Amino acid sequence: MTTNPLIFCTNCRRPYPEEGVPHRCQSCGGVFYFASHLVYDKNKLEPGLPGIWHYRHSFPLPSGAPVISLGEGNTALEWREISGRRVAFKLEYQNPTGSFKDRGAAVLLSFLRSRGVETAVEDSSGNAGAAFAAYASSAGVKARIFIPDSTSAPKRLQIEKYGAQVVRIMGPRSNASEAVLREAAQGICYASHAYLPQAVIGYATAAFESVEQLGGAPGTVLTPIGQGNLLLGMMQGFRALQDAGITDRVPVPVGVQALACAPVWAVRRYGISGLGWVTESPTVAEGVRVRFPVRGDTVLGIFGEFGGDMIAVDEEDILKGRDQLADLGFSVEPTSAIVWQALQEILGKLPDPILVLLTGTGFKSP
Repeated sequence: MTTNPLIFCTNCRRPYPEEGVPHRCQSCGGVFYFASHLVYDKNKLEPGLPGIWHYRHSFPLPSGAPVISLGEGNTALEWREISGRRVAFKLEYQNPTGSFKDRGAAVLLSFLRSRGVETAVEDSSGNAGAAFAAYASSAGVKARIFIPDSTSAPKRLQIEKYGAQVVRIMGPRSNASEAVLREAAQGICYASHAYLPQAVIGYATAAFESVEQLGGAPGTVLTPIGQGNLLLGMMQGFRALQDAGITDRVPVPVGVQALACAPVWAVRRYGISGLGWVTESPTVAEGVRVRFPVRGDTVLGIFGEFGGDMIAVDEEDILKGRDQLADLGFSVEPTSAIVWQALQEILGKLPDPILVLLTGTGFKSP
């Protein structure tokens, strides 16, 4: 098995076991992540493979892991002039199920199949569930997805159409997470896009593509933050490219949350005491309604290492942003639209070129 990069428990430092698919360390309950930077080697690219798989050498997978692909990746990069500045928008909603989550699902399902998994559970506010359901169907894995009852109808129906069993849980997003953990305690594989780091590497491919499209590293990368794994994966990718000598810098990160549920912003702005007032209030940006991000400390560490900023956006500004992005020709869901107000607030402070991730399609929103 490749150890590129080695996955280990961030608490007790034990390596990820070579059998099974535990979502947390079986010794101490810690969270798994990477012990070293991702590796990128331009001489090992495999352009004959589909989707994101021509970057396969960078994935922490066994050599015999199957290629699971629906044609994810290779999303467009579109430039617009915003207040006199040129901004590049990466259209992640062009992925097969309509969101960036397809990148992570492709790698995660390959890992699950390499471990012999045939049935798995997952929890989601919508997009991750749709991606998992689609790629699980393609990989021959039976999926059961736990979602909040408030999940938008188009997302719920999409999950069901891919053949997954949907379990609707009343209450906030966190209730679905608690319900799936009870299910996992019975011994079924919990294929969590939040806990399992294999999914994070799929998101690094968005960084690889962006550098190819821009002709160099961006000066700024701006993304929504829920669990924060998209930003973590992209920063892994940008660091790998710098380590390989492909680029000479790593971009300044900017993360955006809905003010209704903004734990990373609160700690970044006010320190640990900021968590005292964070709630899991309803928000139209349902995909970032995450009160306790699994790798919150790691996300904060990105800002400690590279600088940057966290922005929290009011509800009324989220919907205004959705409409203004539509005026530019981009149809996105509210979760994706939170980037617009943040861009307006700090555009003058950001180094060029500015890269903004549009993460989910507007066709999934009511």
